[in-house]
Amino acid sequence: MAGDRVLDGLNAAQREAVTHDAGPLLIVAGAGTGKTTVITRRIAWLIAQRRARPEEILALTFTDKAAAEMEERVDQLVDYGYADVEIATFHAFGDSLRAGTRWRSGSRTTSAC
Repeated sequence: MAGDRVLDGLNAAQREAVTHDAGPLLIVAGAGTGKTTVITRRIAWLIAQRRARPEEILALTFTDKAAAEMEERVDQLVDYGYADVEIATFHAFGDSLRAGTRWRSGSRTTSAC
């Protein structure tokens, strides 16, 4: 099951962040400390625990490279090998909003604004 391997290899602080269940959580850490690992594992954990459907999740990052890496990691962690999670850069997400794509409660619809 994906839920089991999602937590494999995490230290105590990372495991706590991935399984956090009491509202918003802010993670502040330096480069190379596992922030991307925590975020991708958190996404996979939410899906595995059925706390969110993949299409309800939006993850934003700064670079195309980071977005592609996050997407690949999530896809490797979910049971069915592909998750319809929206992972994009802040700029790409902003452009989609300007183009008239609305984001609400897990359903992406396009509209002419």
